[in-house]
Amino acid sequence: MLGELVPCGGGDPIPLLKDNLLVGRRSRCDIALQFPNVSSHHCELELIDGYWHVRDMRSRNGIKVNGVRCEAKWLMPGDVLSVAKHRYELVYTPSGDGPPPEDVEEEDIFARSLMEKAGLERRESVPDIPDSVRRSRQSEEQPEQNSESPAKTDDDSATDWLEEETGES
Repeated sequence: MLGELVPCGGGDPIPLLKDNLLVGRRSRCDIALQFPNVSSHHCELELIDGYWHVRDMRSRNGIKVNGVRCEAKWLMPGDVLSVAKHRYELVYTPSGDGPPPEDVEEEDIFARSLMEKAGLERRESVPDIPDSVRRSRQSEEQPEQNSESPAKTDDDSATDWLEEETGES
């Protein structure tokens, strides 16, 4: 056994039996948490160089480590991992020689908007488009107006039918 998640409110500990574990609501997850506020694939626990690392899988209700919301975080023995609102203390003995490795990318706190972090909007899968490219695309989509004649307005088109009916212009 590589460690265990001990529910903070009481209950049976969850053994960590593999070095890569998917946590979620689905029964095919390595750790199935059957709660409606847990996403189907909520987060991933990975044992790297003797230390546990957690990464959110773009879940709706997110994860917290010691009460702080995060995208990815190293977990030390005794840390409390919150999956949605369900809290678990991580119990394990690090098997690495030194501190957790630095090569795993930690969360960039500016990578997501506050609205997205609060779960009020979803991140678009389209990468950021520079403003110059966006403006040129918008100008391509809009038809060019002839500079010699003024553009028709809604008022002009509303009277066109009247001119056709009466033959007046």
